[in-house]
Amino acid sequence: MELRFGIRRSDSPWVDSVWTCTSEQVTTMTSVAGVRWGLVFWEQDGRHYAAVTGPETRTSTAPVPEGAAFTGIEFAVGTSLRALPTPRLVDGGAELPDTTRRTFRLDGARWQTPGADDAEALVDRLVEAGIVVRDPLVAEVLRGHEPDVSGRTVERRFRAATGLTRGAVRQIERARTAAELLAAGATAADVVAKLDYFDEPHLARALRAYVGRTAGQLRDGAGGPIALDLGQRRTS
Repeated sequence: MELRFGIRRSDSPWVDSVWTCTSEQVTTMTSVAGVRWGLVFWEQDGRHYAAVTGPETRTSTAPVPEGAAFTGIEFAVGTSLRALPTPRLVDGGAELPDTTRRTFRLDGARWQTPGADDAEALVDRLVEAGIVVRDPLVAEVLRGHEPDVSGRTVERRFRAATGLTRGAVRQIERARTAAELLAAGATAADVVAKLDYFDEPHLARALRAYVGRTAGQLRDGAGGPIALDLGQRRTS
């Protein structure tokens, strides 16, 4: 039973990462909470599919189509689709119609299906067409700046752009970072201190809610396939 992941970070201000995945004799995996929306393309048994995925506020068990090959684009926080606002995608998504090996349909037009190496070229075209947009205030907040508007306005626009509160984004991102540190060999005590958790039980609750693993499972690579980049290209 294998789930092979590959991921690369992107230099595009619109894209966080691009990933690929193939599955062999895997029927389910642990889906991890995440703050970004994405586009996913996959092939199974000669048929081709595409979908928009939304932020996830909790861990869950997700089905994995056996023998499928995926390519995914994770967009930067604060970006969104013009025709499908991110708040509507939270803990869900939408399959795109009329997908073929070469093209898919999005926002009333056909686009060339990307591979992992030309994902940014597709995103550039979507941005140029006004299909992928972003709120500059959210980008400013994420860079650590304090915009000259009220906190209530910041929170309203942040939630409109991301579907999440700033607090939720911080909590989910911190839990994902904690999982990566633990998988790399850090102790729970080290992670508590580094990421400013109150104590180890606080860390354990966050991992349970957002990652679906214990600290021990992450250190040991146990618990089965998981949708998280832990510095390994294969999860068994």
